[in-house]
Amino acid sequence: MGAIITPQLVDVVDTVTGLRSYSSGTTRQLHACRVEPWGLHLECPTPEDPFSEMEVTWLLPGFGLRLTHLRPRSRHARIQPAVLTAVRVERDARMWRTTDLLLGLSVPGGTTARIVRSEEFAAAVAGRVLQPGDADMALRIVHRTLTEVSHQRHDLNSWLASRRIFDVWPPASYF
Repeated sequence: MGAIITPQLVDVVDTVTGLRSYSSGTTRQLHACRVEPWGLHLECPTPEDPFSEMEVTWLLPGFGLRLTHLRPRSRHARIQPAVLTAVRVERDARMWRTTDLLLGLSVPGGTTARIVRSEEFAAAVAGRVLQPGDADMALRIVHRTLTEVSHQRHDLNSWLASRRIFDVWPPASYF
């Protein structure tokens, strides 16, 4: 059974109103939306997810990455790996638009990171949902990041520090 080809996923964040709009047409009010020197910090509720209460996302446009952590509803829940996804980021003074390039890394911490969504990526390339330039960019971003993270013993905070981002990942909740 092959992977299902989905249309390109584009999110738009309005940093003034704190609204995040998805390709599906859904709009969510963000709990946090802050422009940082390294990119954009977002915290979005996930009411449809029975296991996580919040999606914490950092957009890192200088690296072509979105870093995501699902904050569990229960403090006793097993912590999910962080996910680094290749994205194309376009921004102006108010709007941040991210195009998901459908390839990423799962970084569990303390163990080897692994490439994720490769079947979906391959199907999108074969179905021409992803253009060759975007596909090449995604491969370069993910392989470069995997090499860099592995040089930091798969520790995201060490990798972030090596990229001159000294904020702690995942961030503590402010709410």
